[in-house]
Amino acid sequence: MISLEWVKDYIDISDQDLNELAVKVTEAGINVEKVITNHIDNLVIGKVVSCINHPDSDHLHLCQVNVGNDELQQIVCGASNVREGIKVIVALPGAILPGDFVIKASKIRGVESNGMICALFELGLEEKTEETYNKGIYELDDAAPIGKDPLVYLGLESTLYELDVHKHRNNDCYYHIGFAYEIAAVLNRKVNLPDCSYKEIDDDISKHFSLDVETSKCPYYLAKMVTDVKIGESPEFIQRRLIAAGMRPINNVVDISNYVMLEFGQPLHFFDKDTLGNHILVRDAKEGEEVVTLDGKNRILRSSDIVITDGNKPVCIAGVMGGENTEVTDTTKSILIESAIFDAVSIRYTASHLDLKSEASIRYGKGLNYEYTMMAINRACHLLEKYAGAKVLSGMVSHDVVDKSEKVVEFIPEQVDKMLGIRITEEDMKHELERLDFPYSVDNGKFRVVIPRRRLDIDPNVNDIAEEIGRLYGYQNLVSTLPEVGIRRGQYVGDVKYRKVVSKRLRSLGFNEVKTYTLVSPEMSHMFNYDGRKQVVLPNPMSTDKSVVRTTLIPSLLNVYQYNKARKVEDVAIYEVAKTYDVNYLEESKICFLMKGNYLTNSWMGSKKVDFYLMKGFVEDILCYFGFKNRYSFEVSEISDMHPGKSCRILLDRKPIGILGQVHPSVCKDEVYVCEISLQALMQKVKPLKYKEASKYPTIAKDVAFVVDKDISSSSLVDTIRKAGGRLLNAIQVFDVYEGEHVAEGKKSIAYNLLFMAEDRTLTDEEVMKVFNQIIDKVVSVHKAEVRDK
Repeated sequence: MISLEWVKDYIDISDQDLNELAVKVTEAGINVEKVITNHIDNLVIGKVVSCINHPDSDHLHLCQVNVGNDELQQIVCGASNVREGIKVIVALPGAILPGDFVIKASKIRGVESNGMICALFELGLEEKTEETYNKGIYELDDAAPIGKDPLVYLGLESTLYELDVHKHRNNDCYYHIGFAYEIAAVLNRKVNLPDCSYKEIDDDISKHFSLDVETSKCPYYLAKMVTDVKIGESPEFIQRRLIAAGMRPINNVVDISNYVMLEFGQPLHFFDKDTLGNHILVRDAKEGEEVVTLDGKNRILRSSDIVITDGNKPVCIAGVMGGENTEVTDTTKSILIESAIFDAVSIRYTASHLDLKSEASIRYGKGLNYEYTMMAINRACHLLEKYAGAKVLSGMVSHDVVDKSEKVVEFIPEQVDKMLGIRITEEDMKHELERLDFPYSVDNGKFRVVIPRRRLDIDPNVNDIAEEIGRLYGYQNLVSTLPEVGIRRGQYVGDVKYRKVVSKRLRSLGFNEVKTYTLVSPEMSHMFNYDGRKQVVLPNPMSTDKSVVRTTLIPSLLNVYQYNKARKVEDVAIYEVAKTYDVNYLEESKICFLMKGNYLTNSWMGSKKVDFYLMKGFVEDILCYFGFKNRYSFEVSEISDMHPGKSCRILLDRKPIGILGQVHPSVCKDEVYVCEISLQALMQKVKPLKYKEASKYPTIAKDVAFVVDKDISSSSLVDTIRKAGGRLLNAIQVFDVYEGEHVAEGKKSIAYNLLFMAEDRTLTDEEVMKVFNQIIDKVVSVHKAEVRDK
């Protein structure tokens, strides 16, 4: 809550309609949720011209009251102190008193009454108690002007703003001087700070007090001392302002502490100097340390809390609440005033775990301006001297390691324009900075702005300055325009891009995607460890079957297969693209797919059963799709948990990137084929695809079958054929592999279809046969092969 009557001490707003001002402040970025006023229409100062007893009552009086312009109103009043000649507060018909009590012209015991003579509690200006009720109606002094507003005359009319302050805004709108600067910016006026002067006696504080700070969480600590304090009631204006802010007046000393906090935003703490002693030590609390706070509760502290001690025992929980052992009482004569800055994060945590959020902790938790820390302690001395008869000792004890470097931001007007999306002239920018009271200079069109220390929410960057200029310039003044931004094609990038590409390709080949857990059981973690990566084992797993971070996806897909098999699903083609992790925090995305049963099923033409070569074909399709044609190969290798005769490693540029083959029968009795490829290995630039025109000349096909040792791979034969065929050999295709009758033991027959073609002419049989014979001779000599005639 912000009291506008209080704000008037610092800025002249006497010419402003406070409801309209609330709109201006809201438009400038500080949302005024509600305007609360105690103004009552049809409330006037009246004078009782005559007062006689009611003809039909023993306690009512019939009064003639002058309510202005010599207009007399007859009012029936039951107050014991009503009498002729006094000036009173009159609510005329149409006035609405607190509690929605509407004043109407009526008859009371048969006599007409046109209003109500009021007590202060009936206007909501006092609490209704037996004492205030017995006082009767409120009597004004003889100088009160008849017909005028009594609340204005008494200085009791108040208007409060209930603010909804954005979380990114610092606490400058939580205190009245800070809000005065906001109004000053809106109205382009200057703020006058309150009087902080006082006289010091010839006695230095250093003779009575010493300070030590042993924690980095207290960068700034100031202490002043006053004596001969007289405890009593606060001045009426201080009480009235504290009540308006929602705080209960206690006595002049405590009220001044709260008053300065609401004025400068700087919480203060007053210690009874006689019970405190001569020394303060600020340190981190000890784990389990206890202190009894002002509310009488015993608080158990943590080592993350900050405490103020007398050198031994805690006397205050820093930034949150004071201790009962140094509380200011009615007998207090000497006071030590603390004004400090503590680590904001630490204060928030302390207030939270102690469930002790106070007005002070809220402000400490938002950060404080060290300039106001100094001004607040001086202001407290001024008020204690003026309203508590205090004598202020000379000197001040301090601890100061605050960074006092200026927050400076430099920018050119075009940067602000770009941020806001509009064009603001250089002169308008100067005008808004002057309204904000931000010191600035301009050199060759470049602004240099110094951010005042009271605005802790503003960082030294052009973004924050642009926001301040924009909100004062007026968001309502922004002209709607189409944005001028560079446009680029939206697309997936990095890991996500390749995952999308490979998923789309595998789905087009008939695979179904699955999603499985990253965590697996210890048994699964030891399977298919073909690349030797060490797994991360969770120290406190929720269950043992989810206790290891996987390094391969194959066991997870086998689990999915077993789940489908148990539900009579015979033909399975599934894949997953997911990340794996090892003990060194290496993250690797992998592609894994699994097949079993029939790939295609046709009741009249037969089915296509899954085998090693079908899976190999899918791998080749994916690698070619990514642009790696002629760069990949397959290497026969023994792989953990894979069938030794039907498995291999996949190589890209002669480097292993994955495995392919049938799962070992000891792991799964069914004929299940799996493949796993590192997606990271595929995430590399490839040469752009080249397209060439189809030849208009015919091709010539030749078939040849070679009988070779069983341990010779077809790929090695293909390499030899390709090298021997030269440019005229256009394509090589295996169409038959045979072992058995007419083929010797330990041998196999592999038949190839060779396609010959020239791009610039029609080939002759002589040319083709020459190359064809070269191929046969080369294969026979290199691989000790025989040409199979039949």
